[in-house]
Amino acid sequence: MSESVREAGSDFGAFAGSSHPWNPKGEGLATSASVEAWVEERLGRHQQAIDRLLAVTETRTAGNTLRAYDEAVAELSAAGSQTGLLDSVYPEKAIRDTAQALIQKIAQAGVQLALHQQVYQALSAVDAAGEDAATRHYLDRTLLQYRLAGVDKDDETRAKIRELQDKATLLSLTFGRHVQENVNTVVVNDPAELEGLPEDYRKAHAPAADGTITLTTDFPDYLPVMTFAKSNDLRRRMFLAYNTRAFPANRQVLLDLLAVRREMAGILGFATWADLATADQMMESAANMQAFLDDLDQATRAGAEREYGMILEFARKQPETDQQPGLTQIDAASRAYWVEQYRRSAFDFDSQSVRPYFPYERVEKGVLATAEKLFQVRFERVESPGVWHPSVSAWEVYEKTDGETKNGGAEKVGRFYLDMHPREGKDKWFSAHPLIPGIRGKQLPEAALICNFPEAAEGNPGLLQYSDVVTYFHEFGHLMHALLGGRQRWAGISGIATEGDFIEVPSQMLEEFFRDPALLATFAHHYETDEAIPAELVQRMNRAGAFGRADWVRTQLFYTTYSLETHRLEPAEVDPDRLLHDLYTRFQPYAWIDGNRMYASFTHLTGYSSNYYTYLYDKVIALDFFGEFAGGDLLESPVAMKYRRTVLEPGGSMPGKEIVERFLGRPQSSHAFTEWVGEEFETAGRKA
Repeated sequence: MSESVREAGSDFGAFAGSSHPWNPKGEGLATSASVEAWVEERLGRHQQAIDRLLAVTETRTAGNTLRAYDEAVAELSAAGSQTGLLDSVYPEKAIRDTAQALIQKIAQAGVQLALHQQVYQALSAVDAAGEDAATRHYLDRTLLQYRLAGVDKDDETRAKIRELQDKATLLSLTFGRHVQENVNTVVVNDPAELEGLPEDYRKAHAPAADGTITLTTDFPDYLPVMTFAKSNDLRRRMFLAYNTRAFPANRQVLLDLLAVRREMAGILGFATWADLATADQMMESAANMQAFLDDLDQATRAGAEREYGMILEFARKQPETDQQPGLTQIDAASRAYWVEQYRRSAFDFDSQSVRPYFPYERVEKGVLATAEKLFQVRFERVESPGVWHPSVSAWEVYEKTDGETKNGGAEKVGRFYLDMHPREGKDKWFSAHPLIPGIRGKQLPEAALICNFPEAAEGNPGLLQYSDVVTYFHEFGHLMHALLGGRQRWAGISGIATEGDFIEVPSQMLEEFFRDPALLATFAHHYETDEAIPAELVQRMNRAGAFGRADWVRTQLFYTTYSLETHRLEPAEVDPDRLLHDLYTRFQPYAWIDGNRMYASFTHLTGYSSNYYTYLYDKVIALDFFGEFAGGDLLESPVAMKYRRTVLEPGGSMPGKEIVERFLGRPQSSHAFTEWVGEEFETAGRKA
């Protein structure tokens, strides 16, 4: 076993808190100097692996060449992921600033490796004919990515690509940091404006000495206001506060990033960045992406218009609309509120009625218990783990064996961290963050969930909305993919290492488990009475939740098309504000609100770039997968282990389309997705 790879992450021994930059050598919390030293050590090992690769003089094989390359990848991946985590979550700004600077340095090393002609030539010389399919796939995909990076260009061109990649990295980091550290607030002068909001929310937001109440744009404050607040003015103020985060700073950052990406695409022989970004994906091309989006546009337009018409007709008849005589449209700030009101009437379901069954701590236990049973694993919480914040928990994952006791010799699978509540300076979104790529027999995979759910406190049970619980299931699907897929022979195909447009399949598949009454009853108990959530209430929740799916698809089309068009248009022609308005009014029936600068905090523009279509594309696959579980006890279904073995465990060891066909036994179908979108109208409006 290579010592460099072993120490990049953790071995099969005790919990290795000392191997992380937030707790270097176990001496406690990090300093800027200790983080820098940790990264420099990993970069040194990365370079040593490359040197070993280049020093090979005999016939090149997977053992003497691909192994050294993979060790270099493992070091770089662990350094980039863990330093990126510090940038996203570390409480002290000085450490976050240090981490951001180091991320740029790590990214430079990655670009240098991607453009290293001698390494490319060495890998090209490897004869993999006698290797297994996973190794051949890894080598083929690596060589393709080298060519897409521009490794075959001359020295001057490759130098220009490196310069542009460095710029793109800095711009992306700057964009994300602006969102992360820009929390807007809304001041409520009259507590009556909180009418309609849950009692626990109002108790948690008591007036200050001057009688005012300050709300933030963090999700636990934002989402209930948009869903429940009766005050149209409060909803509008909160909408604008949320959708102007990081504006105006990020407007120019985005424009600069688009220009850099377009220049890179041109140098690499592609007409647009979108063409380059899809060249190694399941979608294969920007033209295929557009055709996919056009089909969904046509298929959902009438349904979304019908949904909106039903809600508008309902809203016109309500007493509170007396403030708006002659109501002719509902605006974007009132969308969630009126959808909620309509669902209460049409489906006899008030989403506040399920919140008492979802206190955060019970939800966490329930999601973990569900995953344990579904995937036949066991989670053990780590005592005194040496993490980056007191609210973070660490968990070790073991294979589940019959009759085993704690630490009874079961195989360890990996470990994960839960950082689940908002705080100042922390990333404001919900994500799964791989940390260490697993290598079979050498190092265990690690990953973290970074979320912003309400946190329980004295007098506040931390109640979640049902959409929050769906999000928890979603992110945990990513986490299990990272860990169960993280035991490959090669770090470069370990964990969530599939094509980028397969990534959202496991997460969106696990979302569907939330709709099962029997499963929810195992953990969704009333925080005061301990009563399990009634099956009849879950059924009403499901019927109500099905309403609005066509509109959901069109909202995704709006985001997706914005991502595509910003990366397809000539950068000089991109006006982020005008494009946002034009696409919003094309896809959304709810009235536009002037001042909406959503793009300034749309961090998927830096991550997925032009490829936000992944969510829609993978929803089709995920629903097709979930159809295999139909009928009976979801957690006892033999399909669960088949899903684990054929979808999660392969990681990135084979093409995504092959994973799909292995699990389904047939090519992908859109039938389940079509039924899912149309399900709402089976019951919609019966009571309205």
